[in-house]
Amino acid sequence: MLVVVAYGLILPRPILALPRLGCINVHASLLPRWRGAAPIHRAIEAGDEETGVTIMQMDEGLDTGPMLRLEKMAITTQHTTQTLTRDLEQLGPATLLNTLDALEETQQHAVSQPSEGVTYAEKISKSEAMIEWSQSATVLARKIRALNPAPGCFSTLGDQRVKVWEALPVSLSDTPAHAPGTVIDITRKQLSVACGGGALAITRLQLPNKKPMSIADVLNGNQINFTVGDRFENVSE
Repeated sequence: MLVVVAYGLILPRPILALPRLGCINVHASLLPRWRGAAPIHRAIEAGDEETGVTIMQMDEGLDTGPMLRLEKMAITTQHTTQTLTRDLEQLGPATLLNTLDALEETQQHAVSQPSEGVTYAEKISKSEAMIEWSQSATVLARKIRALNPAPGCFSTLGDQRVKVWEALPVSLSDTPAHAPGTVIDITRKQLSVACGGGALAITRLQLPNKKPMSIADVLNGNQINFTVGDRFENVSE
């Protein structure tokens, strides 16, 4: 048999037919949701509450083969792509080994993927990393976690390109409306920026040619002068 993990290419028919027991794929989602290249990123970005590992008998399609085993796990609001990948890297091998222990019997009870609930996890592009402040704080907070560690979300303040690594959504129901991207509050713990809905409380960011830092470390170093009323802009690379 042949086992594929994060291979990134579709195996042609001669390869699929070569092993007696076929080809098995370890896929980091609960199929048929998030077929494709970036299932971990897209699950976080979409706000999914759970994900997992699917052991699949490969066919000629893109992650379309019959399912041999599924194992689920929760996605928390602290998960980034980096940490969720680490957790799935623990779940994947154990699930694979359990499948291989009784593979021929398991193959007899393989389940075809349902036609409903199919989604595709498109490959992540660098153009997605620019923060669109007109979006809601909830959407942006998920995107920041999804694109951490790569490529990392960014915005521009004055002539400085700032990467945002950690942020939480905050309600603004009791405060006046502000233009998206406007800095509305600065404390030792966070930098609050107005969004299309709510505000983004940034707790960790990265200045040009610097390492990621907490807001307290940024303010202590006086490396950038944040002021209430400043506005982040949508400027592409």
